[in-house]
Amino acid sequence: MVQVRLWGSLREATGGRDVVEVNASDFKGVLRELEANYPGLKDRIERGVSLAIDGVIYREAWFQPVRPDSEVVLMPLMVGG
Repeated sequence: MVQVRLWGSLREATGGRDVVEVNASDFKGVLRELEANYPGLKDRIERGVSLAIDGVIYREAWFQPVRPDSEVVLMPLMVGG
């Protein structure tokens, strides 16, 4: 299981929980499990989110590995310029 920390308004879709667990081995798997377990996150994920894995922020790195001991943070889409 991978622990995923949720930032800000994303917590609303999990009943206020700031950490949830999913069974996944890569970036895409984390998102799929979150959508399945917390349907309220589906819209947010489809609009775009960023996922930090061990301190590196990714947007669409679908096959980026996630280990059970990885630090994983889901946050609203991070854009910069």
